[in-house]
This record gives sequence, C-alpha cells and structure tokens, in this order.
Amino acid sequence: MSARVTLAVARRVLTQLRRDHRTLAMLLVLPCLLITLLWWMFDGGPLFDRVGPALLAMFPFIVMFLVTSVTTLRERSSGTLERLLAMPMGKLDFLLGYAAAFGLVAAVQSALAVGLSVGFLDLQVQGPVWLLTLVAVADAVLGTALGLFVSAFARTEFQAVQFMPLLVIPQILLCGLFVPRDALPGVLSTASDLLPLSYAVDAMQTLTRTAATADVWQDLAVVAGFAVAMLGLGAATLRRRTP
Repeated sequence: MSARVTLAVARRVLTQLRRDHRTLAMLLVLPCLLITLLWWMFDGGPLFDRVGPALLAMFPFIVMFLVTSVTTLRERSSGTLERLLAMPMGKLDFLLGYAAAFGLVAAVQSALAVGLSVGFLDLQVQGPVWLLTLVAVADAVLGTALGLFVSAFARTEFQAVQFMPLLVIPQILLCGLFVPRDALPGVLSTASDLLPLSYAVDAMQTLTRTAATADVWQDLAVVAGFAVAMLGLGAATLRRRTP
C-alpha cells in the first residue's frame, strides 16, 4: 500500500465528482431535503425529535451506499479499474482512495445535514454537536465501505442496487427506528446486535438524550470497526473486470 497512490486515486475521484453535478447534488443536497420533508410531515413536533437522530444516521448511509456501489461497478465494467490496477497500484490503494474521497464528501454531507437539523429544524441535542457530526460521518463512511464491498458481486448497476433490499433495508427495520431494540423479539434483537446501523442510531439517540458520551464512543468504535472490515473484504473480493 502506498499513501501517494491512495491520495492520487482520491484526487481522481474528487475531480470526477466535481464534474458530475447530479451525483454531487444527490450526495450533498438529497439528505437535507429528505430530513426537511420529514420535519415538515411531523410539523416539527416531538416525534421529529424522536426519529430525527435515526434519520441522521440512515440517510447518509443509504445515499453513500448507492452512489459508491454504482460508481465502483461502473469503473470495473468500463475497464477503468483494470487499467488502473495494471499500474503500480494495489486493490487496497484503490479502495482506500475511494474511501478517502467519499469520506471527505461524507464529512461535508454530514455537516450540512446536522447543521440543518440542529440549527434550522430545532432538533434537540444534549451532547456535543461535533460528536453528532462525527457519528454521521462514520455512518456515511460505513455506507461507502459497504458499497465498495457489494460492487464486487454485481455485474450491472441494476444488480448493485438490488443489494439494497438484502443489506440495507433489514438494518433500517431493526435499527430501533420503528420498534425499540430492547422490545424486539429475541431472534430479531440478536440480529439487530449484529448490524452496524443499530450502533449508529444508538449513538445518535444517546446524544439527543444526554451529554454523557462514553456509550457514544463505544458505538462509534463498532461502526468504525465494521467499516474497516468491509474495506478489507472489499480488497479481497474486488475484481478487475465484470465477467
């Protein structure tokens, strides 16, 4: 692995994103629009304070998963990835470069979403706002890592999107948004404990209820651990071309 090569890949991805205005708008604007829509639906009442933290965890995760999985697959199916890997660059350099580029975008995305929710939509937060933003960034990076991982198993962009019902929707259902995790049936509660989005939502909800941050750092470590594991698996399964 080379830091120079990784940074070169990250610069290339950021340059592509800067030229792709529609994708950039989806990454930066769409989560803010969705959060605003739900705030409007709930009329800014107590229900928004209950579901708002989960939304701050889910929307960046979902958007980054979709964009990353499709973008990486496009690189492979077009032959770009094969040409890049023919150079003195390893698979991990490629994945870390993508993760760094999308991680930077995720930081901007999360800062916008948290700033909107706390500053304009009056989401009540007891803990530090910067830590809330950090959790949102980690969750977006997790979506990026998961997208990089699943792109290795898809042959078309449509197939990449099809992974969403398998890997993303169950996490949304079991993360505690609809039913508190401790109220889930035994098997589903155990499954929830194995899913990273549950820990991101727990961290967000903790920050809205209390200023104590010890549990938040534990949840954040779990989310970061899952992201690193997904990047490692992505490097192990990444193929040069789509069969």
